[in-house]
Amino acid sequence: MKKIAILVSGRGTNMQHILKAIKNGILSNFRINLVISDRCCSAIQYALKKNIKAISLEKTKKKFLSKEIDNLLVKDIPYIIVLSGFLSILDAKFCEKWSGKVINIHPSLLPKYGGKGMYGMKVHQAVIKNKEKISGATVHYVTKDVDAGDIILKKSCKIYLKETPMSLSQKVSLIEREILIQSIKSI
Repeated sequence: MKKIAILVSGRGTNMQHILKAIKNGILSNFRINLVISDRCCSAIQYALKKNIKAISLEKTKKKFLSKEIDNLLVKDIPYIIVLSGFLSILDAKFCEKWSGKVINIHPSLLPKYGGKGMYGMKVHQAVIKNKEKISGATVHYVTKDVDAGDIILKKSCKIYLKETPMSLSQKVSLIEREILIQSIKSI
């Protein structure tokens, strides 16, 4: 069984989709063995209800966060580490140590609309403001440079004339779910 560790900052929607894919046999040779959050969030409560070890590092100072996460991961080394709406930036030392094992889902077609400060609704607002014709999502490997790692998979969607950041967010969310599961399966 290949172990997945998930780093999360919010509701854990993509984590829930991974669990569903495991249950439905799409990711039958995987299991989530650890969920780590950098803040108090509902994903931790959800993981605990599913009997998954879940730890919140909300009180950890930012400069020690990567080290604390590393300390937890080395106790039960995962096959893959999935950043699922994880908003903290992992330090270079962590990224080098876990190189090739950490993936992230980003709500744009990287390299466009990536980098520090570009997450969630901020991405969709920028895409709409710049009158883009397409958007989408990207799964990529995590490196010390934010949103700059090798791309594993990306998929696009059309942006319609009356698209809003909220409607675009909903479309991209469906793409994220699909390509994240495909990416995990292909690794």
